[in-house]
Amino acid sequence: MRTAIARGGAKAHKVDLGVGDLALVADEPVADGGTDLGPSPTELLCAALAACTAMTVGLYARRKGWPLEDTIVHVDRVAASGEPGAPIPKDEIHRKITFVGPLDDEQRKRLADIAEKCPVHKILVTANVVRTHVDP
Repeated sequence: MRTAIARGGAKAHKVDLGVGDLALVADEPVADGGTDLGPSPTELLCAALAACTAMTVGLYARRKGWPLEDTIVHVDRVAASGEPGAPIPKDEIHRKITFVGPLDDEQRKRLADIAEKCPVHKILVTANVVRTHVDP
């Protein structure tokens, strides 16, 4: 797996991203103080889940020889809103999947089950550890 590298953010929200030889940009919308030159980090996270879902179910359908013509995945984050004194609320990620093609109900159900196994989905629903090391 290639390492992701981010550079910037000191003078503005815009950050240049690199993944191997690939270049991307992350930013925030103008309303949030950015220049809207790219998706926000949260939007990139949602896009990662959408992409991984489509790739995972597509791979499975191809292996099975199923007539999946396209997969459309919509992912949105709904920020938690908690009341004082209530347990810490959690954000929700809503994913809507549309399978295009002459699939039967059993195939659609199986593809929905396979979507739950995409690697990004597993990362998001599992308690993970992020270890941060700061260079001296």
